[in-house]
Amino acid sequence: MKFTVMRSDIVSAVQNVSRAVSTKATLPALEGILIKAYDNKLTLSGYDLELAITTSIDATVSNEGEIVVGAKLFLEIVRKLPEEIVTFETDERMIIYINSGNASYQIVGISSMEYPEMPEFAALDEIKISAGVLHNMIRQTIYAVSDNINKPIYTGSLFDIKEKIMRIVAIDGYRMAIRQENIDTEVEQRFIVPGKMQSEILKLINDDEKEVLIVVGQRHVSFTIDNYSVVSRLIEGNFLDYRTTVPKGEETVIRINTRSLISSVDRIALITSDRVQSPVRFSITKDEIKLSCKTAVGRANDEIPVSTIGKEVEIGFNNKYVLEALRNTECDEVTLVLNGSLSPMIIRPVAGEEFIFLVVPMRLNDEI
Repeated sequence: MKFTVMRSDIVSAVQNVSRAVSTKATLPALEGILIKAYDNKLTLSGYDLELAITTSIDATVSNEGEIVVGAKLFLEIVRKLPEEIVTFETDERMIIYINSGNASYQIVGISSMEYPEMPEFAALDEIKISAGVLHNMIRQTIYAVSDNINKPIYTGSLFDIKEKIMRIVAIDGYRMAIRQENIDTEVEQRFIVPGKMQSEILKLINDDEKEVLIVVGQRHVSFTIDNYSVVSRLIEGNFLDYRTTVPKGEETVIRINTRSLISSVDRIALITSDRVQSPVRFSITKDEIKLSCKTAVGRANDEIPVSTIGKEVEIGFNNKYVLEALRNTECDEVTLVLNGSLSPMIIRPVAGEEFIFLVVPMRLNDEI
């Protein structure tokens, strides 16, 4: 195999596909990138048996072929090559010769025969969506994806497509995030996309104006973003019925400046620690929210003027969960809805239905 390629093109490709490469694998080939050189195209793939990322770039191919090269070393080499034109060549001993300007390397490759088969699946449905819309939907919900492997169903987000509305739902037992957008499709589907795959999709979207093609299979899903294809197994199981989880009542309704509330919770949280979680107390009256917290370090208090409709209430929250929800609203103002001290707080837009965020309260035991 022999080909010539632009250094900037291969650096970007290797950097992106490397994120799907296994760092500790029993099969050495899984720690490498599969390179295929055919028809003046270079196809690079990373695959850790769960997630695969593949891309193609232009190259001048003199001798066609394929090989696996260790991802970590390969990325470091191509990053530091001195010239833009790079030549790669392999011999029958699986030695890879890399030349650029006065720099040259000889590294050991692995036969492509040792690389596992890349995932292939029959398409059930295809959905096209604006890259910018998808990016925002994932970014505003991924914070609520669970990292608890004992409940694998919630280590991903539900993509629920029905009646030309797509919703992405994430839940971890302490908070829930629902984000919806109108999309132009007749497809009606429900599937659960792993959080890891969503993280990679966010990194690959760099042009909001383009479209992303989502292909759904029986057990797999793929996202095509520009010249990248990301494929993963779907998470199987029964996702929580999120529609029945959102409280129906509106005992207490508050319209509030998002930045003011974030700043206040941030100030109160200065005396909390990760080791011992003490709730931030929200004492909500007709015309203000008093925030307070008591820990072994000391006490903190703050007040925000508001106009409350409905009942006064006292409720406690984990400051981290409240802050993450508020920061992902990306609104100047939000509406807070409460139904007593034990029911989740709803955070929603002042107008519209783009998102609903829920935060489960912490029980308050002592007086401030």
